[in-house]
Amino acid sequence: MTVIVVAAVIVASGRRVLAAQRAEPPALAGGWEFPGGKVDPGESEVEALVRECREELGVEISVGERIGGDWPLAEGYVLRVWLASLASGTPEAKEHQALRWLGPGEYEDVAWLGADLEVMRAVAKTLQGG
Repeated sequence: MTVIVVAAVIVASGRRVLAAQRAEPPALAGGWEFPGGKVDPGESEVEALVRECREELGVEISVGERIGGDWPLAEGYVLRVWLASLASGTPEAKEHQALRWLGPGEYEDVAWLGADLEVMRAVAKTLQGG
């Protein structure tokens, strides 16, 4: 059975994206990712995304279009990603070491985790009109 992990590329001011630095597990701590998490049983992917952003960041989001297809993670896991915007609240690092807004020219200034780096590259093309 495949475990579905969802992530939000939260975009502000048209081209700035929110990156979150993992606090755990130890193997991933310090790496950067897009906020999100596993889909719980009986929950839709979008519901999971909204819940995860509420829990991890203390914000409400508006979910937009999906980015790409399935992004492979570790064995048995797949990442599904959506563009999103802030509906209310200011992001706080409740479960992460740090948060950082990245603008054009800064998208690869953090040490993205593998799949998230590929997502960031795809998002950068979209945000830059390519």
